[in-house]
Amino acid sequence: MINFATVGTGWITESFIQAASLSKQFQLVGVYSRTEEKAKKLADQYKAPNFYSDLAEMAKSKEIQAVYIASPNSVHFEQTLTFLKNNKHVICEKPIFSNTAELAEAYRTAEENGVYLFEAIRNIHTPNFKILKEKLPLAGKLRSTTLPYIQYSSRYDLFLQGEEPNIFSAKYSGGALVDLGVYPLYLAVGLFGEPNKVTYHPVMLRSGVDGSGTLVLEYKEFVCTILCSKISHSVLPCEIHGEAGTFVLEDAAPISEIKFIDSHTKVSQILSVEQEEQNMIYECLNIAHIIETKNNEQYNRLKNWSEIVLRITEEARKQNNIIFAAEK
Repeated sequence: MINFATVGTGWITESFIQAASLSKQFQLVGVYSRTEEKAKKLADQYKAPNFYSDLAEMAKSKEIQAVYIASPNSVHFEQTLTFLKNNKHVICEKPIFSNTAELAEAYRTAEENGVYLFEAIRNIHTPNFKILKEKLPLAGKLRSTTLPYIQYSSRYDLFLQGEEPNIFSAKYSGGALVDLGVYPLYLAVGLFGEPNKVTYHPVMLRSGVDGSGTLVLEYKEFVCTILCSKISHSVLPCEIHGEAGTFVLEDAAPISEIKFIDSHTKVSQILSVEQEEQNMIYECLNIAHIIETKNNEQYNRLKNWSEIVLRITEEARKQNNIIFAAEK
């Protein structure tokens, strides 16, 4: 059992706490919020024995072995370093950091202190992702892929009213690609590896970040097109097209259904399995396994995927002069 604490009090933090409990691999021993009142409320709700409003004090706790971070994107790096330097494993919510320089320094710090650093990204840990990766050869030679994640954000209403929520702010390292696009992007990197060329075509907002965009990943013999948006909505499925057949995914995250359609017979079959409703449980199980067994092979694979994904989003932003405050 791994004693863990959390940073952040939003719905994603509560989801992780619930998933961690269901996994039976983690024990919640503390929560942090900038305000003591919010920290105490979350601690009481989930029966955590400790709550903090001082991050440095929390980092020094001998009781905490791992920390889950779900704060605004722009402070991920600073908070992660604080915990890594205090010999805590860190599970940082996507997008892990603002750029690759931060990522490289954080991984160095983790290694120097004998701990692990993970990016929390739920879809690549699920049974259905593993099935898709295993069955991918059924499609034959790949020719094209479309991976949409287009989901209207209620916070865009606030943006239209003149406010600047974190996810639509360069100050907080926001934007559609890093917030939503990372889900299909992780899917592409996990299945196909690193592309030869990246091109991004964003729809820019007044705040200096992308509200939506089209990311084109060029591979040797096919192109993967990722559509992401937080300012519109779509029910388009994801599709992977090969000469022998096509995979149709209901969603990029979670991957709830996988259908394979034979190109010649047009016969379709369902390959997916039923998954836990609280699908974050799978990343909890995998992360706990890596920590407890020191499975460096699996850790290095996840590390490599995080590096590739962040390189791609950084390149996409550079092409369009999307500069985060953390980089100025």
